[in-house]
Amino acid sequence: MIREPAVKKFLYWCDLCNVPLIGRTCACKTRVREIPLLQPHDVRPALAADMALIRRLLTGRFGDVPLPRVVLLNKTGGVDRADLVIAHGDRFGWLSFDPITRKFSLDIAPEALPYILPHATRGIVDLEAEPAVSAHKGRIGGKRFPLKNPVPDGTVIVSYKNRYGTGVVKDGQVRVKELISVEPRTRPDPGWDEVIEKNRYHLKNLERNAVRTIKKHMNDRPCVNVSFSGGKDSTAVLHLARKAGVEKAFFIDTGIELPETVEFVESEGVEIIRKGGDFFQAVEKAGPPGKDHRWCCKLLKLHPLKIYLAGLGPCVTIQGNRWYESWNRADLDETSQNPANPLQLNISPIRNWRALEVFLYLWWQKAPMNPLYE
Repeated sequence: MIREPAVKKFLYWCDLCNVPLIGRTCACKTRVREIPLLQPHDVRPALAADMALIRRLLTGRFGDVPLPRVVLLNKTGGVDRADLVIAHGDRFGWLSFDPITRKFSLDIAPEALPYILPHATRGIVDLEAEPAVSAHKGRIGGKRFPLKNPVPDGTVIVSYKNRYGTGVVKDGQVRVKELISVEPRTRPDPGWDEVIEKNRYHLKNLERNAVRTIKKHMNDRPCVNVSFSGGKDSTAVLHLARKAGVEKAFFIDTGIELPETVEFVESEGVEIIRKGGDFFQAVEKAGPPGKDHRWCCKLLKLHPLKIYLAGLGPCVTIQGNRWYESWNRADLDETSQNPANPLQLNISPIRNWRALEVFLYLWWQKAPMNPLYE
């Protein structure tokens, strides 16, 4: 029997404050509700670029529809990028990228209609005006109908006898999803500062447990350091490790890092290791790396790390790996021996954090972040 990873499958939401919660309670003491998440159950804030993309897609289809300041993205499976968009504690739609057309699309969910309909000025198909629908006898939901007038392909709102739903137009036909009664709805529009305040108790617990884990193992080897990549997870771990009294950190420069990342690493006082091979020379010999041909990791990361650790001797390395990143990491223990580098004992103090917890913690602590996130 395959052991299921001990991941958090739910997000919590306070409807009174209209904020997401990483624990079962809100600071306002109001009862909260569970929101089931899709696999791999990772959820994160929609950042500035995400918000701009969602707003552009929403405006392009339906007009000037306002977005709340707090929007979440639940990563899901797909050919390429695919996220469930969560707003106001409800499914708002699905954001996806088509690698063939190289375009993003936003398919709205029925739960978004109470917030979109009062503002929509286009993208609404009146099914009662369509001859094919008028001639149809029986259920409308789930059926496909030809349209009398051309409508651009993509997601639409459909209306029929005072009921509304969503549909997808393709090649002059609309596929109608379920029709429901819709009442316009408004909710408070808090910002991320309020989200942090309502989650402060839970964030303190996360920090306390992570720092305790680091202190528990930091003396298991003669030296201790932090593996830093410049990403959000290792930034959180670096901040936590320094609270625990660990100052030494290293960054493996692969030679193909973006300059903003290298500048950020330097600003954090992290030692930069430049012992890797030449990526572009290796490409000429071995061809481009791929999913099943990942020679680049060995050449640019594992080999330089082995050389670096050989000079240090046995050490404890604190890393930012999380269960939610991949199935390979889904059963990651608190400590793990690095099979490629036996001198290294890896500690994973945030392995049970989702991306939401990571961002909230960094924002709460006002910790510097790689500017590429925005």
